[in-house]
Amino acid sequence: MKAEFLQKIMDKVEAFPSIPGSALRLLELVDQPDASIQDIEDVLRLDPGLTANVLKLTNSAYFGLPSKVGSVKRAVMLLGLKKLKQLIMASCMSAVMDKDIPGYDLPAGELWRHSIAVSVAAEGLVRELDLESGDDIFTAALLHDVGKLVLGQFIDDDYGAFKAAAGNNVSFERAEKEVLGTDHADIGARILEQWSLPAELVHAVRWHHNPEMAADILPMTDIVHVANMLCLMLGIGVGREGLQYQPSPVVTRRLGLKPFHLEKLASQTIQTMGELADIFVMAETA
Repeated sequence: MKAEFLQKIMDKVEAFPSIPGSALRLLELVDQPDASIQDIEDVLRLDPGLTANVLKLTNSAYFGLPSKVGSVKRAVMLLGLKKLKQLIMASCMSAVMDKDIPGYDLPAGELWRHSIAVSVAAEGLVRELDLESGDDIFTAALLHDVGKLVLGQFIDDDYGAFKAAAGNNVSFERAEKEVLGTDHADIGARILEQWSLPAELVHAVRWHHNPEMAADILPMTDIVHVANMLCLMLGIGVGREGLQYQPSPVVTRRLGLKPFHLEKLASQTIQTMGELADIFVMAETA
């Protein structure tokens, strides 16, 4: 049965929508030290929808810029390449992730809210602990649960088996593995590999529930793990997974994380994430 499930799941992974070519080219460009703003404008010109979204987001109240921005050049000058990269990725993913996920009991918009919350928490954690994480931490956190978009229907189709597996006092992702032969973290990592995203992002997605089990210790993976656990503890995007999660003691020691860090981060995340999630959805539908 697992082998049959696994083949159908892999077929879904292969058919999963890719990131638009213009967005992939832009993501590559902003990582190149010799890329110019003109290079970025030349690519964005080929995708008017993405350009419009970037400008709408730049002009949102969230960024609080003193005057309206009417050009990509001005947006990059004011926000910087790192923030532009985040806007591009979030603009591409908002419509894909703003759907209901029946197998996880997540109504429309809840996976998106959770993903944005984890991104906000991850960036807050980097600042709070003064960590080196690279510019991709927002993207890694945003995409950590993308595998649920593939597995949701399979879980819903045979939820009785998942309920029985989870009833044995195991985590939901362990129940995924027992019933389907894989879990949403591994499927998410496969999607990122299919998109040719950097290996560090793939690693963070694959091990975001169990970073202490990974062969390599990567700060990005630890940060995404803690940010995800924090948001689940806050009840943001829990669905059928419930509230049984806590950050790994191994990871909290590795990061030097204390309870007061989590308390401060929780307050900051709740304050910021709702507004940011709504902004991206409004830009997508405007």
